[in-house]
Amino acid sequence: MPVLRPRHLCSVAAALVLTVTAPATAATATGTSAAALREVLFVGNNWDGTADVIKSTGDFAKIGRINVIPDKDARMAEINADPIKWIYFTAIRNGVGEGHDQFVDDMYTTPDGKSVVVSRPSFADVVSIDLATGNINWRFPVSGYRSDHMAVSPDGTRVAVSASISNTVHVLDINTGKQLGSFATGDKPHENIFTKDGKYIWNMAIGDVNTALDDPAWDWTKGDRHITVVDATTYKQVKVIDMRQRLDAIGLTNYSDAVRPAVFSPDESKLYFQVSFFNGFFEYDVATDRITRTKTLPKNPATSEDRTTWVNDSRHHGISMSPDGARLCVAGTMDDYATVVDRTTLQEGPLVTASKPYWATVSGDGKDCVISESGADQVTAIDFATGQKTVSVPVGDHPQRVRLGHVAADWTSPSS
Repeated sequence: MPVLRPRHLCSVAAALVLTVTAPATAATATGTSAAALREVLFVGNNWDGTADVIKSTGDFAKIGRINVIPDKDARMAEINADPIKWIYFTAIRNGVGEGHDQFVDDMYTTPDGKSVVVSRPSFADVVSIDLATGNINWRFPVSGYRSDHMAVSPDGTRVAVSASISNTVHVLDINTGKQLGSFATGDKPHENIFTKDGKYIWNMAIGDVNTALDDPAWDWTKGDRHITVVDATTYKQVKVIDMRQRLDAIGLTNYSDAVRPAVFSPDESKLYFQVSFFNGFFEYDVATDRITRTKTLPKNPATSEDRTTWVNDSRHHGISMSPDGARLCVAGTMDDYATVVDRTTLQEGPLVTASKPYWATVSGDGKDCVISESGADQVTAIDFATGQKTVSVPVGDHPQRVRLGHVAADWTSPSS
């Protein structure tokens, strides 16, 4: 894929205006009465194949639960009948799954609040589940053998899903599951982000995170890692950003260029992103196409310095921003804490103890950062204003992604 040189940046900068896309707003799209819907948080319990539905604000109390693998028997029969599928299924279990099957990675609700769309890594697919009955509306098998992170368009009509084995992103109609388009990425596509106008999709490829070649000297073995920007109508490549070049330019030659979770500033000018092995994050200026600041966060003295013991090359994995853009919230995964960081000064607040926090999002009212504690099977809310923990709520086995969504105002868990 061609890399746009600096002389091209000015011509595309205006078109590639970025934002923190708020998926929850999509659930109140045209044709649905906001009064008939209830805003909630979906928590994907990766290892037990469920999604807990909790309040989006306040005490974050549990409302209900969805089984996201109602077709498990059928899927396992397919896998057991195909030697290649079985090999990949087992490899996922023993690799990124840490000895467990990965049944739910990401989730978004449809604009009418009637269904939730879920990516299921071990089953290499995306499914839509009826929230009233628990039945599957449609299923889309991704190319390759593993599905991963998703993103929903601002109007709630399209969902983009990374197919991490085939280095492809599929874009689907959220209501029908029909593929609208797809595009090629770097090695192991991970995070996806739509721009606020829905015209562009940003994909971050993280490379091979399962090998033991974690010393910086072996970084070149991790694969082709870059950000791919595409037109969300034609799915043609618009721009490629290789952070290797940007990191080298500021002397950080030993840092990984595998961009993990990322978030954009409200003024659409800055990208804040994490990379493999690093206890901190970077600030990238979109207009000048360069890394402008580096924030190194504290290490936990109890965390081993043996990189091969860090889960999937993550040291810190999970970052979100308060709606006013004043503060960032960072999940220090392997260091067992989360913290709120002032965006102006980059000064961190209290280190809130957390057990392998894996994701960070924003509450419905924007007051709290909500992290998933995958090591403690709970989600925890941290006040953006004070940096202090407010509440923890038990959920299922190994919570990872947490997403805002909507359900019917009188919704209860399906009997199935």
